[in-house]
Amino acid sequence: MSCAEGRRGAGCGRGGGKLRGAGKVRRPSLNDSLEGDIRAFLIDEDQLHTYDDLTKVNPVTPTTVLKCLQARYRVKVFYTHAGCTLVALNPFQPIPHLYSLDVMKEYHCAPQPQEFKPHIFIVAEEAYRNVQGQVEPVDQSLVVSGESGAGKTWTSRCLMKYYATVAASSSASSSASSSASSSSSAVKSQTTVERIERRVLDSNPIMEAFGNAGTLRNNNSSRFGKYIQLQLDRSQLLVGASVQTYLLEKTRVSWQTANERNFHIFYQMMKGASDEQRKKWRMSQEQSFAWLPNAEKSVEEDCFEETVEAMVHLGIHAERQGQIFRILAGILQLGNVNFSSVDESQPCELEEQSKVFLQRAAELLCVPVEELQTCLRVRMLKAGKQSVLKPCSQAECSVRRDCLAKVIYAQLFDWLVTFINSSICADDSTWRNFIGLLDVYGFECFQMNNLEQLCINYANEKLQQHFVAHYLRAQQEEYVLEGLEWSFVKYRDNQSCLDLIEGSPTGVFSLLNEECRLNRASDAKTFRVRLQKQLSDNANIRWDKFSKEPHFIVTHYAGKVRYQIEGMMEKNKDPVPPELIDLLQESDNLLLHQIFTDKDAENPTTKGLSKVTVVSKFKNSLESLMKILHTTTPHYTRCIKPNPDCKPLTFKKEEVITQLAACGIVETIHISAAGFPIRIPFQGFLQRYGPISKSSLFKSWPHGADVEADVLRPAVDDLLKVVLRNQPPDPSPQPDTEPHSSLVHCGRTKVFLTQSMLELLEDQRKTILSQKAFSIQCCWRRYQQRRRLARGRAATQIQAVVRSWLVRKQLQRWHQAATVIQTSWRMWTALMNALAEAELDDTEDLVVEDTALLNAAVMDGGSVQLSTFQEPVMVRGWPVGLALASAPSITVSLTATGFQKMMSVMASLAPSSRRGGYKVKTNQYTQELASIRAQPRGSVKLHYRRSPLLHADKHPDLKRDGVTGFNQILLEKTL
Repeated sequence: MSCAEGRRGAGCGRGGGKLRGAGKVRRPSLNDSLEGDIRAFLIDEDQLHTYDDLTKVNPVTPTTVLKCLQARYRVKVFYTHAGCTLVALNPFQPIPHLYSLDVMKEYHCAPQPQEFKPHIFIVAEEAYRNVQGQVEPVDQSLVVSGESGAGKTWTSRCLMKYYATVAASSSASSSASSSASSSSSAVKSQTTVERIERRVLDSNPIMEAFGNAGTLRNNNSSRFGKYIQLQLDRSQLLVGASVQTYLLEKTRVSWQTANERNFHIFYQMMKGASDEQRKKWRMSQEQSFAWLPNAEKSVEEDCFEETVEAMVHLGIHAERQGQIFRILAGILQLGNVNFSSVDESQPCELEEQSKVFLQRAAELLCVPVEELQTCLRVRMLKAGKQSVLKPCSQAECSVRRDCLAKVIYAQLFDWLVTFINSSICADDSTWRNFIGLLDVYGFECFQMNNLEQLCINYANEKLQQHFVAHYLRAQQEEYVLEGLEWSFVKYRDNQSCLDLIEGSPTGVFSLLNEECRLNRASDAKTFRVRLQKQLSDNANIRWDKFSKEPHFIVTHYAGKVRYQIEGMMEKNKDPVPPELIDLLQESDNLLLHQIFTDKDAENPTTKGLSKVTVVSKFKNSLESLMKILHTTTPHYTRCIKPNPDCKPLTFKKEEVITQLAACGIVETIHISAAGFPIRIPFQGFLQRYGPISKSSLFKSWPHGADVEADVLRPAVDDLLKVVLRNQPPDPSPQPDTEPHSSLVHCGRTKVFLTQSMLELLEDQRKTILSQKAFSIQCCWRRYQQRRRLARGRAATQIQAVVRSWLVRKQLQRWHQAATVIQTSWRMWTALMNALAEAELDDTEDLVVEDTALLNAAVMDGGSVQLSTFQEPVMVRGWPVGLALASAPSITVSLTATGFQKMMSVMASLAPSSRRGGYKVKTNQYTQELASIRAQPRGSVKLHYRRSPLLHADKHPDLKRDGVTGFNQILLEKTL
């Protein structure tokens, strides 16, 4: 019977045994009602796909859970909550819209992502918010488990993409909200986050190309385990990452089971390399390689360009890439080298074609072909201080060839992991917390199972035990310690299986290591006898008495697996001949030389034969991983493989129910549905939900950090009474039980809540906070309005005061200016009057007898001849020389030279009248002007009825009535 069939039979026996046994025992009071409930639940199949959480299924049985998952899978709903875990069914086909960027943002920006449909992004967001919202942030771990082909690698890839996207969006939001002064630092931070995001995502294609392969159960099976730590700073931004790997299946390089493939990178090189690259790597189109079976099969992962692009983004330059691909091409050439032996005393011979392959391998690995051939055909034995060369048999030559290929590939893989960590890992001072993603190989059961499958299944047993210890066992024990009336739900504990494998001194690993350390040839039959002798009392191991091959059968939590003992000791020893290491250290390939030189420097005492066995190394690394998981808050995702053939949207009941029983999904649902998944200490409960209670107990309870639970208990009871006051009573109350005990239970130090009770508390808290917020908003708005009104009044008063002050100052300035103008005008007017009076009234009269004649002449408007004066006389007139505006002509003949000044002014002004121009003549100067201020012998006083100030107009109008402006006013005042 095959392993898969055995597991299905065992699963069916466990799933259906209860029903058959119930029919024999005949318990109508219990089983008949249970069957009736199941039939009543399953009668409405159209509604089965609506159960987002399997804890709502009633009753919870393998049949009802299976039917719900099948109904949801039929309508293409692949995620379902199962208490504290998330069940993910593999659709075996691309669903792009389910993991788009818009969906990521929708779950990340949602206030309550749990209200959305079940999705892997809900688990990711819950872990992210736990780091973000805790007072003391706790590191988170996302444990993705399941069988090979269940979709663990794809789930881990989606989680990494989600966190990279969330970190980038958070950085962009913080950059957008930053001030202008810090814009340069914000842009720099955004660039750093995007660079880390790109490198973290680019590490996936490289790790999958070098660490994944196609198996019978999965086209992209992880052949190594990895734990990725996404490092977050205090702002929960992604600043780096680190990768830890566990047990690479390096034997796959040189040996593959029928219908399986080698690592993806070899097929990528074969299908994606250019002609020039093929020429460099000595890989022609028509050449076939013994270590590349099923090369004609194409899978989605055979994308060479994507791997090369990821290398470039991580900083692996073209020269280093060339060195890597030459090493890989050399490994493929080694696989075509075959040996033949005629005489065992002589070294094995190479076939003609194998010599060509060996020559190519030596050229690609950059080592001398003669030394390479010698290391493969001859081994060196040390006897004291002497070395003895001994020819190897044909089988030994093949083993040494395979060993060379495996050690090169394993060291190259380790170098890649180290390089990736150096590219994406942040300094310890820059990150504070991390979110870990665990992606390990799933439970495996093949026709031929050896040491690799034993280690892989052991790792899955450890993860299952972690789940059992953390949830199934610890949660129920906590109920008892807190005083809850709890009847334990039975579950499958795999601790006995772990004791069988890792027990000391009588465990499979211990006996295997002891067998390898004995200085004798390993014998499979002897080891089987020893296992039977030491471990016969353990119920998890047995032997097939009718099988001639040495083997042992282990009953794992997921089923029974038969392991072949032949070759197990050699694989555990993992010996590497020292002459091969020396040869590789002398290689001219810089990368190959660096890898083995650094390895020898790190482990100088382990050169040649390994001192630490494979199982010891794997066990130690797995224990360190479990320590990390125990210090973090775990989040479980159970990946389910719906059919063994990887067909899209095909649901096989037998396959699914076996996996559900193996990973304890039904038990998890039972505990989650019957128990209290939310547990909050008293102090934290009061701090969050205390505002709901209005009693004096809440206001007076001590708020210190070290308050005893007995002191806080009354306040917690009072708060719960307030919350449950408006809830309907239990229709079937039990005596001596607390009311609403199905929703909440108050333990000794913690409050235990169901999900519905938590929702009720959150709703009431939200209502109270909304009311308080509304009150605060009202008070704040009232304060703002009053403050705004007071500011308006104050501003109006200030404006009035300032305006009045400005008006007063303006009036004062106007008054001062008016006073100055008046004073100046009065002074000027007085001065002008004084000058006029002095010139007109204070002058000495001329000859009396001549005055009348002069005035008559002036009054008549005729010419005035002053040439009769023999001597200069004083002529005094008004300022600026009063022109005789009304006289048609005036002839002035004076001998006095002082009069020239006044006459020159009058001539320059060119006065004119309505009757004609003035004519001025002097006695001394025929064509010159004489001043009006000349002093003749007697005084001359001129009086006119009309104003003589026509000189105010520079060019007066010669019309009859052309006197205008200021002259007209003066004329009106004068006449």
